[in-house]
Amino acid sequence: MTPNIFPDKTGAWGKVKSIQLPGPVVKGKISLEEAIKKRRSRRRFEDKPLNLKQVSQVLWAAQGITKEGGFKRAAPSAGALYPLEIYLVVKKVEGLEPGVYHYNPAHHTIVLTLKGDYQNSLARACLDQMFIANAPLCIVITAEYERTTIKYGERGIRYVHMEAGHVGQNICLETVALGLGTVPVGAFRDDKISKMLNLPTECKPLYVFPIGYAK
Repeated sequence: MTPNIFPDKTGAWGKVKSIQLPGPVVKGKISLEEAIKKRRSRRRFEDKPLNLKQVSQVLWAAQGITKEGGFKRAAPSAGALYPLEIYLVVKKVEGLEPGVYHYNPAHHTIVLTLKGDYQNSLARACLDQMFIANAPLCIVITAEYERTTIKYGERGIRYVHMEAGHVGQNICLETVALGLGTVPVGAFRDDKISKMLNLPTECKPLYVFPIGYAK
């Protein structure tokens, strides 16, 4: 594991250790067309843990680097400015302790930023949609708008939201390909999620995806 720089629970910056994820698979067992056909919103999850390979694959589909030696990611971004930051809320994943993690696309690593089971608190913040608390993993898409608006002005806000949609669809289709289920959640209290996940001030939550084996 290699050192990375990230704010701790108090907001202070310091060195923490990153966790290298397994390399992504680039040829799946089902076609894109089949994944599109099978995609459904799933809100009931089995009490069964995920593994690091599954987590790695979903994160790669969301924001992973798709060209060796380059920086282009799995979802298009206006001006290649990449304003999105991906966080994981882990409840039951083999090889990971419960907590909140931040994804680093450049190195395909994650960093533990908060320890503990936050799934129930996340469900409460999502207007008491308690099925979220049963998911072994949740992905939270956040955005730093200024990365895009500094170039495109107010219209950049629209571009950021479009990009979040691209990433969200990738997550939905990848979960189908892995035999898992998810549902896009946009109903939540922004301030509560920001506080609970200890997000940097500039990062605003946009989307929540509970992921697990669908019942």
